[in-house]
Amino acid sequence: MKAIVYTQHGLPIDDPDALVEIDLPQPVPGPHDLLVAIRAVSVNPVDTKVRNNMPVTAPRVLGFDAVGTVAAAGADVTLFKEGDEVFYAGSLLRPGGNARFQLVDERIVGRKPRSLGDADAAALPLTAITAWEMLFDRLKIVEGGNHGESILIIGAGGGVGSILVQLARRLTGLKVIGTASREETARWVHELGAHHVIDHGKPLAPQLEALGIGQVDHLVSLTHTDAYYEQIVEIVKPQGQFGLIDDPASLDATKLKRKSISLHWESMFTRSTYETPDMGKQHDLLDRVAELVDNGVLRTTVGEHFGAITAENLRRAHKLIESHKAKGKIVLEGF
Repeated sequence: MKAIVYTQHGLPIDDPDALVEIDLPQPVPGPHDLLVAIRAVSVNPVDTKVRNNMPVTAPRVLGFDAVGTVAAAGADVTLFKEGDEVFYAGSLLRPGGNARFQLVDERIVGRKPRSLGDADAAALPLTAITAWEMLFDRLKIVEGGNHGESILIIGAGGGVGSILVQLARRLTGLKVIGTASREETARWVHELGAHHVIDHGKPLAPQLEALGIGQVDHLVSLTHTDAYYEQIVEIVKPQGQFGLIDDPASLDATKLKRKSISLHWESMFTRSTYETPDMGKQHDLLDRVAELVDNGVLRTTVGEHFGAITAENLRRAHKLIESHKAKGKIVLEGF
């Protein structure tokens, strides 16, 4: 089968060998696996981080968002059958979706939203899982609740932010403030439902004061947390919550003590990596997201469509991700 892989980590993305096309054997499903014929994928920052930082001894297929059709099912599969249309975000421990076929555990797979095309659906799984788990599992925000409280989302125009803004606005009573540094991205965040948008290129506290908000109850940092950390400590209320998903070089948690600010780290790969007893919650979560999309509550967050799933187009996508200028998600469709 056709697959796009990296064979040497750390190559600059302009190097044609950073991502290359090869042929690999078609995989065979294990007991709980689905064999999915891939139709569309999207690209996430984790793709670039793995390619840059994780050495390999054999070609590695990346890709952590996929849409496709179940081509075969393992002997113990109960949730899906051959021919079902599915979407999912995969696992760090298994080959990814940048190939004609992929194996994935049924417990982390959801049904594809019926109202979306393949590319639009491929934009959703990883960011939806990350945003949902951050909001409802880590911060323990209550659906339909938390009226009178506020949440600030740093990096609200990116992939995860684009979903988190929608979830917070549509499913909770929170006042939602997003950050963006470009006019185009600020408009996007407003369109997704943020009550206010402020500029993360400028000091945050004065902008919150100007809105009459001051300190916030909950803050989620999605990018460059180390650059904003001193401000974060300042603008979160006493006994507030601080969540993050990125990888700062260091984080002095003792600075949170004076205000009793709680720290919440989210990685959507935790459940699949450790096969936690509640791993199936990601199946339930994705089915719920599909329902919300089909009912018009959530919208896809596609920023750009880069064409077919080729090595050249994936290199272009990685390059845009690494520039930190992507708005929404980058999707690719078909071979």
